[in-house]
Amino acid sequence: MKKLISLAALTAILSGCADLSTTGNSTTNYGADGGFGEETLIAANGTESLNDAYLLAAAPKYHIGSAYKVEDVQYIPVEDLTYNQIGVAGIIPAELNGSKTSNGETFDAAQMVATSKTLPLPSIARVTNLDNGQSVVVRVNNRGPFVNTRLMDLSPAAAQKIGLNGQGKVQIQVMVEESTTVKNATLGTTTTVTEQPAPVAATPVSGPYSIQLAAFYAQDSADALANRMKQYGDTIVVTEGDMYKVRIINLDAAKARSVIDALRTNEGMAPGLLKDGRWVNADSI
Repeated sequence: MKKLISLAALTAILSGCADLSTTGNSTTNYGADGGFGEETLIAANGTESLNDAYLLAAAPKYHIGSAYKVEDVQYIPVEDLTYNQIGVAGIIPAELNGSKTSNGETFDAAQMVATSKTLPLPSIARVTNLDNGQSVVVRVNNRGPFVNTRLMDLSPAAAQKIGLNGQGKVQIQVMVEESTTVKNATLGTTTTVTEQPAPVAATPVSGPYSIQLAAFYAQDSADALANRMKQYGDTIVVTEGDMYKVRIINLDAAKARSVIDALRTNEGMAPGLLKDGRWVNADSI
């Protein structure tokens, strides 16, 4: 009888070891009671899927917005799926819990969410704490932080997930497929194709106007956007302080007007306009 019990126990132990060998790469699902914990599953092909439905849920609206300034630095929201920047992140004050975000969502301090000055809302991004290597996937659903020293603010839950106390240096990478999925869910379509005006040809023109497309802390992001926008004109990257600003230069009034219209229609951008180096209303010409 004792031998039978030992065999049964041994079978159970071996079975448990077999289970561990097949699930050793799984990630603990934190926050199961509230459903707000972020869990990343690694599939056999090495791709990622998101376990929390709210990350990819449709938003009340898809919000990009117009250019604005923070302490004399202009920020131009733009749909940039190449976004990959390193900078400082902070934490969204917990007392804002329940407030409305820029795209009409309700801020929940227990969810994995974040703010951005320029990314479309909502977008999905991976944020890595460069001090310890820990990362979290967040839903970017609000504008901010409205200081030039930080790229992003994280919800208290997301900050805790990566061991961020106060402020810290992070890498922020847009997740292309996931961001596209949540955009399509918000807009309610994935297949509608609308006829768009052809891009404006990059013909040599000289004039007093320049169009600013975006401002980055990372030069590689600025260079990538500049290369993509060369079809619209003489595109350069201007360095001002620690910012890299992408501009189309040497435009007369007619050319500037047509390029602005094309950027709004074709790229969904809200470009800024300068005349002789001074900011002017983009609709003044």
